[in-house]
Amino acid sequence: MASSPDKDPRAGTAPDVALRLIVAGCRADLVKYRAVVATSRRPIGIHQTRVALRRLRAAFSVFRDAVDGPQVRSLSAEARWLAGECAPARDLHVFLTETVSDVPPLVRRIGNRLAAAHLERARAALAGARFAAFDRQLSAFAAKPPAAAPSATSAAPALRLDDFGQGVLEARHRKVIRRAHRLEQLDSERLHRLRIAIKKLRYAATYLRPAFASAAFASKGAKAYIEATVRLQGALGALNDRATAAQVVADLALAARPSEDVTQPLKALAKQAASGSKRRRRRLERAWKDFRKVERFWRA
Repeated sequence: MASSPDKDPRAGTAPDVALRLIVAGCRADLVKYRAVVATSRRPIGIHQTRVALRRLRAAFSVFRDAVDGPQVRSLSAEARWLAGECAPARDLHVFLTETVSDVPPLVRRIGNRLAAAHLERARAALAGARFAAFDRQLSAFAAKPPAAAPSATSAAPALRLDDFGQGVLEARHRKVIRRAHRLEQLDSERLHRLRIAIKKLRYAATYLRPAFASAAFASKGAKAYIEATVRLQGALGALNDRATAAQVVADLALAARPSEDVTQPLKALAKQAASGSKRRRRRLERAWKDFRKVERFWRA
């Protein structure tokens, strides 16, 4: 978004106005990278399309207590569906290029066929009538005028972004602390729930940061706080990659032709993807310690 006062949220911005500004930015990214998916096989198209959809869903979640209703819930549900249609293509690419190394040529060939099928699935979702309807509704939502401010005689003052943001950030920060209780003992399911909580906190901090830019707050700590959430989310994501890898391996096995015996190669890749558990745990512990040290920038 541009840096003019008319485009950026501020402390006194109403939450519904801030949400519509964020939605407009997410939609612009979605339209841009949807075009890349439609015309190119470059992984950045699918990746950035999913990022735009994830940011969109996160924005609706952050502002749910201030801006809710059937339209918001419908848009969030459609964004989730679209992200799901794009997920297999991204997960396969990450597995073959980042999670494992030395992929055998046979597995690579199967992966290429599967990648083409996943790409067509994503393209179909992003080019269909369902997406067109979603995009129209998204555009209309972003362009909707602000809710009417309370009248001069009203006892209730207009809700400000800083007041709203303090409550959201404090609640999400505390939830992360609760989820991480006895971190070293958490199983995969509870680590997954912690990862979701820290992801929600990260997006909330990113979206609400402009409301705390004045000298009254620890505004210089916002960058450090958000970076700490990014590192923590990354550490938790590395642990979660094993579950995603297992699904990709299963998909590759199903995509193999009868003449393609990939049992042993896939077994070796699955073992490689599951290795390094202790290293991942140490990375998580370091990221957690860093997170616990950072200031809550929204506190006066």
